Amino acid sequence: MCPTTTHPTETSTRLPDASAPRPRTGAHILVDALIGQGVTRAFGVPGESYLDVLDALADTDVDFVVCRQESGAAMMAEACGKLTGRPGICFVTRGPGATNASAGIHIAQQDSTPMILFVGQIGRSMRGREAFQEVDYRAAFGPIAKWAVEIDEAARIPEIVARAFRVATQGRPGPVVIALPEDMLSEIATVPDAPAIEPAETWPGLTDMMRLQKMLWAAERPVVILGGSRWNAKAVASVVRFAERFDLPVAASFRRQMLFPADHPCYAGDVGLGINPELVARLKAADLVIVAGGRLGEVPSQGYSLYGIPDPGVPLVHVHADPEELGRVYQPTLAINASSGAFAAALEGVQPPNVIPWAGWREAARADYLGWSEQPPANPGPVQMATLVHWLRALPPETVVCNGAGNFATWVHRFHRFRAFGSQLAPTSGSMGYGFPAAIAAKRSRPGTPVVAVCGDGDFLMTGQELATAVQHDIPVVAVIVDNGMYGTIRMHQEREFPTRVYATTLTNPDFAAYARAFGAFGSTVERDEDFVPALDAALASGRPAIVHVKLDPEAITPVTTLTKLREASLAKRSVG
Repeated sequence: MCPTTTHPTETSTRLPDASAPRPRTGAHILVDALIGQGVTRAFGVPGESYLDVLDALADTDVDFVVCRQESGAAMMAEACGKLTGRPGICFVTRGPGATNASAGIHIAQQDSTPMILFVGQIGRSMRGREAFQEVDYRAAFGPIAKWAVEIDEAARIPEIVARAFRVATQGRPGPVVIALPEDMLSEIATVPDAPAIEPAETWPGLTDMMRLQKMLWAAERPVVILGGSRWNAKAVASVVRFAERFDLPVAASFRRQMLFPADHPCYAGDVGLGINPELVARLKAADLVIVAGGRLGEVPSQGYSLYGIPDPGVPLVHVHADPEELGRVYQPTLAINASSGAFAAALEGVQPPNVIPWAGWREAARADYLGWSEQPPANPGPVQMATLVHWLRALPPETVVCNGAGNFATWVHRFHRFRAFGSQLAPTSGSMGYGFPAAIAAKRSRPGTPVVAVCGDGDFLMTGQELATAVQHDIPVVAVIVDNGMYGTIRMHQEREFPTRVYATTLTNPDFAAYARAFGAFGSTVERDEDFVPALDAALASGRPAIVHVKLDPEAITPVTTLTKLREASLAKRSVG
């Protein structure tokens, strides 16, 4: 979803009139409800189970992006929700359409992203018979969605849609799944529209902020870790000012690097996969840890090894919009129930001590980060991944860089500089196939902003058919496909555990540049470092969807590891054992 406040030129031709209810079909009531909540864009794959909705949308200016597979559509909606803070909207048909979309629902749940998935459903009179493509969506999506519901009466659509927007955006944001029985959509009802909702902000108490100030004054080695959702550019600016006033090192949680500018002297790096060992040591040496917005889940906690459970063993301040997340794993010294934006605003009133007792602590953290991200190790082959990522830094700060899952992403997180809020789209859930659909959603939402998806070969082909979506809708997004002919992450683990038994991890790939041209997109191939910048520039200048096919040596796995090293180390360990 892209709200009208973000895109004032995108308005609907039919506006709901709450003062004069009139008879409407369920489908028209639904579309009016969405427009009333500021929806201007939706993603989906058409299906006969919700043809009435498509017919109702045809009378509006809502931008319906027709996708080629439901997982890609759901990922696009999730990415839109991540960028805007308002629910991304996706429509899919029943049965296989809904189950295909479950990948996007899982991302939205683990990434705390507001999203609403509408699923066409069988007619109400057929339920319970295992009718054609019948699924109980409450049961199917209940464990991976924040709320799953089926609308039984057209008259209840405004009520349930308004509630869905609140559920998706308030507290810890997440996905809502709404099933739409086919006959309900054609049912006539006379019902007023619900007013537009704004998610409630949870503000920290004055006592909480005073305690935080006292804890900071007593600290000698404090650190801040930013994560989670419900941030915006204003909130990030408030945290930057807070860090400057207190001279604090600030780290970003896994794939939340856009929450603090990487070129700022207070930035200390990201707490994710392939973390800087110096940052791990600093986090363990800290005598005050402030976790704002995030959950400190498995990846940022380094497999729950960073701090003790349930007693973290260090004074911990945990700030989160959902009270159920406070103390769920780690018992904090100070639990602050507040949304990220409200907490950031309240930081303006927290005052630093007259003399900062941790002089040099922030500078050392910054030096560690620069040493980690500016001195790339060489990888095997004529294409150097760190050099490639360094060249991405030349793009404007607002450029949105997207990625899915795979070892290739480690290079992006370590060597790229995310300098602006909204410049990163990546799944903390670790879902493959995310980067390219996310890039399509970002470019559709921000047509004047450069958008680049960095994808692995196996990663891209999970949703690569969405190139047809980009071509059809003239969305000039650029995908940089890093092709090493394997599922690299799985191969890395396989080489470590079974060094002489490579099995089921090798890939036979197409010529991705030719693949792009077959769709009517721009395609080029890179086999040497010096070819990359001209290829990327040509792709961006083409004005078309584009693929830059980068051929990487299979031995280049991560910035610190090659397959040869893994294999030799594993064999040596086994021989000793």
